[in-house]
Amino acid sequence: ISPSRFRMVTRTPPRLLELAAKSLLKDEDLAIAALEYLPTELFPLLFMEALAGRCDKTLKAMVRAWPFARLPLGGLTQMPHQKALQAVLDGLDCLLARKVRPRRWKLRVLDLRNASRNFWSMWSGARGPSGPLTVFVDLCLRERTLDECLANLIRWARRRRSLHLCCKKVTIFGMPIQNIKEVLNLVQLGCVLEVEVHFTWQLSTLGKFAPYLGRMSNVRRLVLSHIHKPSSSSEEKHIGRFTSQLLRLRHLRKLRMESPAFLEGYLTASFLPRCLKSPLEALSITNCQLTESDLACLSQCPSISQLKELDLSGLSLACFSPKPLQVLLERVAATIQDLVLEYCGLSDTHLEAILPALSHCHQLQTFSVRGNHLSMALMERLLRHTAGLSRLSLELYPAPLESYSSQGIIHPGRFAQAQAELLGILKDLGLPRTIWLRTNPCPHCGSKIVYDSDPFVSC
Repeated sequence: ISPSRFRMVTRTPPRLLELAAKSLLKDEDLAIAALEYLPTELFPLLFMEALAGRCDKTLKAMVRAWPFARLPLGGLTQMPHQKALQAVLDGLDCLLARKVRPRRWKLRVLDLRNASRNFWSMWSGARGPSGPLTVFVDLCLRERTLDECLANLIRWARRRRSLHLCCKKVTIFGMPIQNIKEVLNLVQLGCVLEVEVHFTWQLSTLGKFAPYLGRMSNVRRLVLSHIHKPSSSSEEKHIGRFTSQLLRLRHLRKLRMESPAFLEGYLTASFLPRCLKSPLEALSITNCQLTESDLACLSQCPSISQLKELDLSGLSLACFSPKPLQVLLERVAATIQDLVLEYCGLSDTHLEAILPALSHCHQLQTFSVRGNHLSMALMERLLRHTAGLSRLSLELYPAPLESYSSQGIIHPGRFAQAQAELLGILKDLGLPRTIWLRTNPCPHCGSKIVYDSDPFVSC
């Protein structure tokens, strides 16, 4: 028989410690009795084996005897199965009910976040910190009711006063505001660093959420999307509630507001300059109406002087003077890395005004003005003014106006000619560069046109 017909299969044999842990867990009563004498370094391995084998009695006992300050359960599994989580919580209950702590117990933090796959780096050292027991979990509020594991955790937390329930990130997709408030009442809001709302809210709902937001004094990143503004006499009151609480976010660095219908007329001295005291790193205000005064006020806001990311996509700037946009870009030119001005109704006049400032954005990495109305002549000037930006790696431009028919429909032959001319300009500049051209939707049917080009690459 030919040796080539045989294939050697090698498998990493279980370590001796793993075999010992599996053997010990065959008798859970014996395993629990052995915890008193088990070396500290064996606890993590035995815990993992108990979790994998669903040895819930052992899990409960191990929590009571846990010799580390932190139990990073979320680092082992995104969310433990219901019985395992209940076993851990029951173990904590036993600890919290005792007046005299076990000799080896140092546990102070239960971490349910899926924050790190590097399990071993999360095990704490020899001494546990003083203070109440802390449970870390990221809150994702998706439905009208909580998922089973999170609901169980919330019910358990409600019954314990000597407990800190901390979360670094709160994400809201669709839960009623009353349910959201009930959950947030249990959370140490000062621990929250990120808040994302991906759900359509009325302005009144934002007003009800605002007091909780204000207590999240360490928030670094805030995302709000689709805040509707019905015409009502209480509109000013709800906006006032929101802006007054925004004042408390002294550490806010990234602010993203998508379709904030309430914002028109409020980007004035009563909003951003007053509410944002610290320099922002990222600002996104998209798909809403602003006044020219709003944009002018934004350009003068002290908190934008160190912006790295700016996205104003979907703002209708067609009727605005180019001056506010020019001043805005001049203010951020030294630090801006990502500049997105898509579907803003910008014309040659607007882009001409910002070309000098744009050529000084030496940190710029992403630049997108697709969806605007630019001529071939302006496109050439734009490419030449940005040729010296060595860090620029992603460029998205609209197909030049000359590519369209008088009805606003892309003309394949003209589009191909525009592509050839732009490629010639890039070769003339003599620098390696990649750009993307994007056509506008059909003005009659709204469908996306299939003539979007592959990237232009000049070597």
